[in-house]
Amino acid sequence: MVKKICFKAMLIVGLAILLSACGGKSQEAVVKKLENQLGDMSGYKAKAEMKMNTGQAGQTYQIDIWHQKKDNYRVGLTSNEDEKSSQVILKNKDGVFVLTPTLNKSFKFQTEWPDNSSQPYLFQSLVNDIKKDEDAAYEATDDHYVFRTKTNYQNNNNLPFQEIYFDKKNYTPVLVKVLDKDKKPLVEVHFSEFKWNPSFAKDDFVVEENMQSSGQLADVPTSGNVEEQALEVFVPSYTSGSELVDKKHVDLDNGERVILTYSGEKNFTLIQEAVHDVSVLSMPEEISGDIVNLGFTIGALSTNAIEWSHNGMDFYLASDELTKEELVEVAQSVTEREVK
Repeated sequence: MVKKICFKAMLIVGLAILLSACGGKSQEAVVKKLENQLGDMSGYKAKAEMKMNTGQAGQTYQIDIWHQKKDNYRVGLTSNEDEKSSQVILKNKDGVFVLTPTLNKSFKFQTEWPDNSSQPYLFQSLVNDIKKDEDAAYEATDDHYVFRTKTNYQNNNNLPFQEIYFDKKNYTPVLVKVLDKDKKPLVEVHFSEFKWNPSFAKDDFVVEENMQSSGQLADVPTSGNVEEQALEVFVPSYTSGSELVDKKHVDLDNGERVILTYSGEKNFTLIQEAVHDVSVLSMPEEISGDIVNLGFTIGALSTNAIEWSHNGMDFYLASDELTKEELVEVAQSVTEREVK
């Protein structure tokens, strides 16, 4: 009997030594380390590439992420296909903003971003998703600690899961895969740099500085210097069972507008507008709603409408019948040029 007990004790000790030699840690130990990292840091700067296949066409973004405790965030997103349409998600003591410098356009949100939804490029969001999921799966590989958890996307139930890879040496995120219901990755975030506790300038999280920091506003044509071109109309490929029944073209003092009316199972209106001159820096447009990533740009989602800017144009989609998820789905499909 004593021999059996001794043998079991030696086996347990041997397994512990083996795990230690392989660099293995328990799930609880890794989560505790991540929590400590989150609590001890003063902030971070990171760079990543985000590939999205959530719309009709895949998109790739270069992301520049800054966070300074407690509530300062700056997330710069630049599309590989349209570098001039870069956007910045900014949070400071005055609120949450989405900035599009080339269009001199800014939205101010009444929202709890980033805490109200999963954010695959923010370290604290990843840690919080792990902590909240009591059924989170865990695996230690040669180089990474890997977690598989549920997500919290308020306006997109098509992305319920995620895989999160942390570097075993410094506990920084390396890769995040956001998965659909069939466990197929639709969003992938690959981190190339991650620096703890960096220094920040006092104006790094100021709206006006970020509107001009890229130097793009200096290149924006002013009134009278623009070569006006016919408005290129974009239409949705997903219409939630409705069809185009009316199209109106309206000339504006400084541009033009097209109003598309869809009728059927769920009625909606899509407005597209091009402005031929950009005014001087104006106050942000205030919205009570959510920030949503449409795959090709960042949008502003309210109860019955969603608006966004893309290819130098403004879009506004409104409906009393589409759900928020359907509004996002229709907006994501507005990538096709009208066939004439």
